[in-house]
Amino acid sequence: MDFLGWFGKNECVDGEGLIPKHGGFRRLKCFQPAQLCYDVTMRFCDRYVDKRSRTHDQMVQAARSGTRNISEGSEASGTSKNTELKLTNVAWASLGELEGDYRDFLKHGGSKEWSENDARRRELVDRRCETVEDVVAWVKEIHGRSKRCGERATYAEIAANSALVLIGVARALTDRLKQAQARAFVEEGGFTERLYRVRSEARLRERGQGR
Repeated sequence: MDFLGWFGKNECVDGEGLIPKHGGFRRLKCFQPAQLCYDVTMRFCDRYVDKRSRTHDQMVQAARSGTRNISEGSEASGTSKNTELKLTNVAWASLGELEGDYRDFLKHGGSKEWSENDARRRELVDRRCETVEDVVAWVKEIHGRSKRCGERATYAEIAANSALVLIGVARALTDRLKQAQARAFVEEGGFTERLYRVRSEARLRERGQGR
């Protein structure tokens, strides 16, 4: 399923000088769905996962890692593209861990995971939910529709499947950002290479002024 049109094309924040523009993570297209996954997971775990269990803490921490490592990588990018890339990859991996936890929740609870071709997946993507309240409203809508059709899908089942769709969006966009960062690192280098270029340009200017 193609999630890359969810928020449009990713953009890497960059600029001129020794320390380029950095931060601005809230404008990264992958950060928005990752933050939404965190908000949704907080609500989901408080309602459907025992707060005393390790699973509760692990899911919340994995969701948090998905957002915080994107933001930390963005902040670190001014002086370390390598760190930025590593942290983005950690965010991607953390979202993968969270994805596995939701799948386990469904499996152990005897609930079904929506197939790749399930129309509800595309419907949720097309809804473009921005807040946890938007997701909750959609889950309630789907639950009511299922009940009218004689299906027995619970709120927890629909909510878990919805979270999996959102995680798929976040992971796809985070992977796209990661690939863009890797290409930029190969083509432009990191802080050391930038420092060398800035020093070389400064020496050339000094020589030109000395004539």
